[in-house]
Amino acid sequence: MQEAVPPASDGDHLDPRVFIPAVLVILAFIGPVILFPEASTALINAAFAFATGKFGWLYLVAGLSVVGFLIWLAFSRYGNVRLGGAEDTPDFSYFSWVAMIFTCGMGIAIVNWAWVEPIYYYTSPAYHVAAKSREAAEWALAFGQFHWGLTPWAFYCLPGLPIAYSMYVKKRDGVRLSVASRGVLGRHADGAWGVLLDSIVVFGIVGGVGTSLGLAVPLVSQLVSGILGVEANFGLEVAVLCIWTAMFSASVWFGLAKGIKILSDINVILAIFLLAFTFIVGDSQFMVEGFVNSLGKTLGNFIPMSLWTDPAGDSTFWKDWTVFYWAWWIAYAPMVGLFVARISRGRTIRELIIAELVFGSLGTWVFFAVWGGYALDLQISGALDIKALLDSGGIPLAVEGILQTLPYAKLVTVAFILLCFIFLATTLDSSAYVLASVTSRKLSGYQEPKRSFRLIWAFLIAAVGVALIQLGGLQTVQTSTIVVALPMIPVMLILALSMLRWLKNDFPKEELNPVLVIDDMPAFQRKSKKAKRQA
Repeated sequence: MQEAVPPASDGDHLDPRVFIPAVLVILAFIGPVILFPEASTALINAAFAFATGKFGWLYLVAGLSVVGFLIWLAFSRYGNVRLGGAEDTPDFSYFSWVAMIFTCGMGIAIVNWAWVEPIYYYTSPAYHVAAKSREAAEWALAFGQFHWGLTPWAFYCLPGLPIAYSMYVKKRDGVRLSVASRGVLGRHADGAWGVLLDSIVVFGIVGGVGTSLGLAVPLVSQLVSGILGVEANFGLEVAVLCIWTAMFSASVWFGLAKGIKILSDINVILAIFLLAFTFIVGDSQFMVEGFVNSLGKTLGNFIPMSLWTDPAGDSTFWKDWTVFYWAWWIAYAPMVGLFVARISRGRTIRELIIAELVFGSLGTWVFFAVWGGYALDLQISGALDIKALLDSGGIPLAVEGILQTLPYAKLVTVAFILLCFIFLATTLDSSAYVLASVTSRKLSGYQEPKRSFRLIWAFLIAAVGVALIQLGGLQTVQTSTIVVALPMIPVMLILALSMLRWLKNDFPKEELNPVLVIDDMPAFQRKSKKAKRQA
């Protein structure tokens, strides 16, 4: 569907108030990491330990609260509110829309962790369960579903709602969290507080991309070195990153409909093919029964799992895994929320919540049921000691070992490498697109950011990646991004309150209409458009 093209506006120009502080913050952080890596790492690790150690409970409470709030909102009368006017219709098919949401939200991380995360839980389980026991195996798949299911997608969904409402219902210019917070911040959203908020968001996005690069580049380099028989060194990692840069730069250049959408569609189709192949050649019965059993354990224990802090015990499982993941998802949430808001014009609030909480969760659960179930079966049966591979060579070596157990291993590995390329490219092009939108001046929801801005951010992301890969600073950036998640918790609260205030003011009366819209179009224009449709 072709998007409406608005007249040129300030959205065509870079906003130095956000761009310059954001870039300075990034350089101010990257510089010390490069010049003083050991001291920077120690400082950031201390900040991370403080954030997760002292406020770990806050991350847990925030996660359960967001899930509860979104479920209430979806089933309330506000769920019928359309994110747009009476004439606004969705820009993308439902499949393409969900595909873009999923690939932006999970990206390369699911490709890494779905294989190996259950192995960690099986060998170092929660709840003081005996390692490598039957009960540990059951909880291994359940915690995979829990850490990648409802709560992560709720964190992603929450920012997208007020941003989309601000753009398509309130018709406010500016694809930013500061604009979406106007319902609470008022005029302060346009001042220093708004600039600070948007600059932190930009830093968080760049840090999140650093996390993705830290996961993806070593994995793909390891797989490529095995296929080509060459050494996995810095030169190979830079070559891999250059290919990624070319892919996502081309995608972001062509924009949403011709670039990101097509790449996301291909991504989902290829993932379905590889999942189906693994399901057919592996122990399908074990995967299905493991999925059903873990789904029951996850849903039946969702609240206890969400709030478990082991106050009387000495387990660090909840901090090492649940708090870490909740912080990770919160750090990524502004980027995903901004992107999802941009592609959700014409959808209702209920549609958006269902797309993320239901279909997003189902997507990740399938990955863990098939790839996680396949790997866990290898570990339990003794066919492959994945834990030993993880201890000796980390995730890249473990994933390579698992792929080697599949029929047509080389062909499957090539297909998997391609999937990794496309998965990360969809995350990177979404990130560059959002960064260009945030740093554009008064960009409306009906405009795309200028191509030159998109490419600037694409190349900045690549440059940061090369510098950090060379100096081994990716882990430090990842950890710092998690620290940024702590002040984002009150920001999430502001966004929720802003959304509620707008909804109560705009829809004060109980209405039974299946779709609620604010139609501020003059009556003669409505009649004219209706006559044209009838003609």
